[in-house]
Amino acid sequence: MAEKLDQIKKTICARTELIPAHVAIIMDGNGRWAAQRHKPRTFGHEAGVRAVKEVVKAASEIGIKYLTLYTFSSENWKRPRREVAALMTLLTRTTRRELDELIKNDVKLITTGRIDGLSTGRRKVLTDAAEKTRNNKGLVLNLALNYGGRKEILDAVKGIANATKAGLLDISDINEELFSDFLYTADIPDPDLLIRTSGEMRISNFLLWQTSYTELYIIDTLWPDFGRQELFEAVADYQRRERRFGKVSKQREK
Repeated sequence: MAEKLDQIKKTICARTELIPAHVAIIMDGNGRWAAQRHKPRTFGHEAGVRAVKEVVKAASEIGIKYLTLYTFSSENWKRPRREVAALMTLLTRTTRRELDELIKNDVKLITTGRIDGLSTGRRKVLTDAAEKTRNNKGLVLNLALNYGGRKEILDAVKGIANATKAGLLDISDINEELFSDFLYTADIPDPDLLIRTSGEMRISNFLLWQTSYTELYIIDTLWPDFGRQELFEAVADYQRRERRFGKVSKQREK
C-alpha cells in the first residue's frame, strides 16, 4: 500500500503545473460512520478530526496551497443542541491542541463565514490561532465556520450597496471581479477541486459563487475513512481532466 501511495504521489508531483492550488472539501458522513459502529454521532465527529489531520499533512506533501474545509454550516445550528455543543467544544479543543503542530508545519490558519456568530470564548481561540500562524508560508488551512453560500452572497450584495450609497462605488464599477472582492474569500483563489465524501450528490450551500468552474469529485467513502490515499487519488483524477472554462479544446491550446 505504501509503495502504491508513493507512486501516486510521484506521478502527481511530476506534473506540478496541474496540482490544484485550492482544494475544498465537504466533509460528510461522520454520523453514518458512527451509526455503523453503533456509536453516538459525536464518536464520528472525533474520528473526523483524525481524518482532517491526515488530509492537512497530505495536502502539504503534494504542494496544495489552499485547503478549505466545510467545518460547520449556518444550517448546522438546526441540529440537536447537544450535538452542536459537542461540535463547538471539539472545534476549540482541537484548535488549541493542534496549534503547535500547525506552527511547526508552517500551516496558516484562517476562517471563512460569520465567525461573530460563535461565542466570544470560542471565537477567541480561533482568532488567537489565526494570529499566531499568520506569518506561516506553507499551506493555508481555511475553516468554513458558520458558513452559508447564500448568506455570503447576500452579505456581498449589502456591502456593495452600502459602498455605492456612501459614494465609494459607482454602479458601473460592479463586475464579477469586484463582486468577488466583497465575498468572505476575497483573499484566496476560487477552488480548483471540490471533493465531497459519503456519495451525496449536492454542494449543500457551499461556496456557491466560487465553484462556478470548479471540478467536482464525489466519493462514497465516509469522511472518517478519508485519508492520504483518497486525497491523492482525487488529485490524480483532477490532473487527468481538461478544464475548458466554456471554451473548446482547440481554443484552450492557443
